[in-house]
Amino acid sequence: MWKKATHSCPCGYFNHPERSCSCGPGMIQRYMRKISGPLMDRIDLHIEVTPVSYPELTGLSTSESSIEIRERVIAARNIQKQRFSRHKGIYNNAQMHTSLLKKAAPLDTDCADLLRKAMQTLHLSARAYDRILKVARTIADLARSEQIQSDHIAEAIQFRSLDRENYWM
Repeated sequence: MWKKATHSCPCGYFNHPERSCSCGPGMIQRYMRKISGPLMDRIDLHIEVTPVSYPELTGLSTSESSIEIRERVIAARNIQKQRFSRHKGIYNNAQMHTSLLKKAAPLDTDCADLLRKAMQTLHLSARAYDRILKVARTIADLARSEQIQSDHIAEAIQFRSLDRENYWM
């Protein structure tokens, strides 16, 4: 599993909600070109994280509790354990090879259309396609859904933000 963290630009304030970025577009492009496309293709989740303001941090939250999240993750891991019980060396969705991915993550027409449009519009690679399917399968497992739904595909596409053409312009 690849893990990587980086700022979006040399000064670290690109897309910051409260501070201005002092970098020009050319500087940002040069900075991000240091990360090769093939390396980015191997990273499953691209997430832009902006700072949380003090009021948001200290406010009352109605989000899912850690215990509830833990239970969903354990249930999803058990689903995957059962799914791959006959496949030596494969224990989770991230480890699926392409032929197994086609069996474990079949798409209905709506899902296939959504993914096709994203592939064409965002100019995504074949490796990104596989990553999106694996992440969508995991999202579906977390939702305890046997089939991948359009909202699972849409969420998985959102996790490929650094693949988007002109993101750094």
